[in-house]
Amino acid sequence: MLDFPRWKQVFYWIVAGFAMLAAAPSISALAGLGWPSALPRPEVNLGLDLAGGSHILLEASPEQVKRQRLEGMDEDVRQRLKRDAPGVQIGDISTRDGTVSFMVENPAQLDKAREAVLSLTSGAQLTGQRDWDIQVLDGNRIVLTPTQAGLELAVSQAMDSATEVVRKRIDSLGTREPTIIRQGADRIVVQVPGLKDPAALKSLIGQTAKLEFKLVDQSVSPADIQQGIAPPGSEIVPYAEAERSGGVAAIAVKRLGGIKGDSLTNAQQTNDSRNNEPDVSITFDQAGGAKFAKLTTENVNKPFAIILDGKVLSAPNINEPILGGSAQISGNFTTDSANQLAISLRSGALPVDLKVVEERTVGPDLGADSIKKGMIAMLVGSTALIAFILAIYGRFGVYACTALVVNVLMILGIMAIANATLTLPGIAGFVLTIGAAVDANVLINERIREERHRGRRVFQAVEFGYTEASRAIFDANITNVIAAALMFAFGTGPIKGFAIVLVIGIATSVFTAVVMTRMWVANWLRKARPSEIAL
Repeated sequence: MLDFPRWKQVFYWIVAGFAMLAAAPSISALAGLGWPSALPRPEVNLGLDLAGGSHILLEASPEQVKRQRLEGMDEDVRQRLKRDAPGVQIGDISTRDGTVSFMVENPAQLDKAREAVLSLTSGAQLTGQRDWDIQVLDGNRIVLTPTQAGLELAVSQAMDSATEVVRKRIDSLGTREPTIIRQGADRIVVQVPGLKDPAALKSLIGQTAKLEFKLVDQSVSPADIQQGIAPPGSEIVPYAEAERSGGVAAIAVKRLGGIKGDSLTNAQQTNDSRNNEPDVSITFDQAGGAKFAKLTTENVNKPFAIILDGKVLSAPNINEPILGGSAQISGNFTTDSANQLAISLRSGALPVDLKVVEERTVGPDLGADSIKKGMIAMLVGSTALIAFILAIYGRFGVYACTALVVNVLMILGIMAIANATLTLPGIAGFVLTIGAAVDANVLINERIREERHRGRRVFQAVEFGYTEASRAIFDANITNVIAAALMFAFGTGPIKGFAIVLVIGIATSVFTAVVMTRMWVANWLRKARPSEIAL
């Protein structure tokens, strides 16, 4: 076990040296020194509590979710009756008074219509209720009423989806280790470290990015549009910018029969080949591309509106079928606004509007103070620890302290290479791994001392000491890794930061405390051939 061929020693030093070199830019930045721009610069990212950043609290409206459910059920009822009960004739569907109701013209077909509609409802998880109550009134009117349990489930699902959409959008900005968690039933907490432009963050998060393609209802007169009057089955939608539409403030579009942007697979900021203005190129999935091709094929020479968040970006004429499953969206964009829209579309539309109800900016001064105090605590503790180890274990204490320094540098280097983020809890994990590294050396040295007391020779005592102590070290650290993995899997924000530092520190402490010190001790034993060791 004390045999270390030359190639193995070279390999270990390359691994340790590479990790320690990667820590140099981070140490340089912490010390306020410059770093040559020509050299690679991997650095440890600092979390919100160390580098400052933005804290935003977002809130959704349950009433909006309720309205969306009513509108969605309206369309679902039409489609389901058309598919499952094609012979059933019904009157207009109403969504007044928070219910969806319609009249079946032939009472003999009431049961058939009710069975078709019943399949649109489902259980509200474990509440024992359904998400919609179905009643038959006046002998031929079916009324669907949303239940409270169904509404709560819909709000929870919408907030879960919104949280993931917000996470994707922030990740697209290139920020590292944001904290995005739900708070209560209808709120989301967003914390982004190191963000210098919170206004851009709010703009990106607040954009619903609900994209729709709807046919223009040309039967509506400009006078009716100006008065907000639309026939059944149509709606008035305002233009985002009136100057882009020749001064027209709004147009009428057909509510049903369009395409939603939830079938997009990609969106990229591009430039229009005709005028070089920024626009957004979108690509549909197979089903969405087929719907888009059908829409444009059946409506050649008719206008269709491109609607984003309830406002018309443009209403171009369909000159020919668009069969490639892709299109361009233009709307007087700048490069930045087009890129933000592309990010929003790629990450998906928010299922519900989110408004900022609280905003705080964490200044870097607090982070600098935390770093300073954390570094002082680590230096004081490490100095006392090194003095103790040197006094107790002599030469073996020198090896242990050297391994400790290498361990600290390797942790910083690996974190920099992995673009990991260091938070205040991460510093706690840092200090914890230093203790684990020293503990490993204490176990080894104490086991060597025991073997010497049993009468073993120096070489045998050292070999048995490392072999037997390593088992306990590996067992203890495996349980720590399992705990850290669970914290990373189920934790958020600072908890994940603590877990990352802990895993990296455990790996480097085992490497330095067991492998590197064993190599150094083996080299010394082969050269000095001591008959006694001071332990």
